[in-house]
Amino acid sequence: MSSSVDNVFSGGASSPTESAIVAPPAICGSHVVKIAGYSRTKGLGNGKYICSETFDIGGHRWCMRYYPDGIGEYDTDWISLYLRLDHSNADVVRAGYKFSLLDQDGQPVPSYSLRSGEIRLFANTGTEWGFAKFIERKALEKNPSLRDDAFSIRCDIAVMKDTFTEPMPQSLVVVPPSNMHQHLGQLLLAGKAADVTFEVADDTFPAHRCILAARSSVFEAELLGPMKESIASRVRIDDMEANVFKALLHFIYTDSLPEMDEDITATMCQHLLVAADRYNIERLKLTCEEKLCNHICHRTAATTLTVAEQHGCTELKRACFRFLTSPGNLKAVVASEGYQHLRSSCPSVIEELLTKLAP
Repeated sequence: MSSSVDNVFSGGASSPTESAIVAPPAICGSHVVKIAGYSRTKGLGNGKYICSETFDIGGHRWCMRYYPDGIGEYDTDWISLYLRLDHSNADVVRAGYKFSLLDQDGQPVPSYSLRSGEIRLFANTGTEWGFAKFIERKALEKNPSLRDDAFSIRCDIAVMKDTFTEPMPQSLVVVPPSNMHQHLGQLLLAGKAADVTFEVADDTFPAHRCILAARSSVFEAELLGPMKESIASRVRIDDMEANVFKALLHFIYTDSLPEMDEDITATMCQHLLVAADRYNIERLKLTCEEKLCNHICHRTAATTLTVAEQHGCTELKRACFRFLTSPGNLKAVVASEGYQHLRSSCPSVIEELLTKLAP
């Protein structure tokens, strides 16, 4: 019998077919809940909670439950935090989660950032998962994250998608992802075949007219139109720092922002947004606007609002207003260096802000 089977498989065969079991990446998102008037939430009672507004992540509705006096009898001196599925189009949702206390700059405090050790199952029947002992109340009350009787919690959620199967294509040719941006970036760095040089402050930057013109209508008019720069081999750029122009060129050639230190991200994005507006590079402008929306703090709010107002960034302006109208934030921003510039350059914004703060 064994010999017979061997003979069967020893015959000619066509190329094998293939299929794949695919576990797609999780859909991640976050939601920040601010507890304003913390001292007035104490004494609500053990096991009693305050529910946040619902929010959408991964196609499902969620809410966070805040237990100021703990969820169980052994947690009365602690703050408990739990995540609950508020509405779903599925019977069970698999998700991981993380709760983080945020400092005054909106960044997670490492010692009070807790994540689920494994993927949890959330059901429409009311399952909730979280931490009974997230932070002891006396520890919170000594922490600088509690300011003006308010603190913020960020909830990060990773929703796992269902695994599925799919047939594999029969072609043996594998096409790699596009690497055009890498080649253009290398061309910029090498300066090969450059036909124009920009002088910015004390630095010079060789570049290629056609690439700049293809990416910016302003550069197209300056470098290929009737203006004097179209025949000049060297072009002077005023009112811009050299590192900002270098980052602008990097985006033009690679369609991405250069790597930058976290502590200068907000300042660099402010300058790049101004440059993007000047040269009509809309995608760079929106990229900087999105970055700045996530870097609003006491140090940057005034200067960011100035940029938003002067360059027509509606969503960024709205994000600044949300930050400034939160209790305690405005006082700190008024004391910052950028506030006087905001008041002198955009007085109408101050009037608009005061209107929003009026009872």
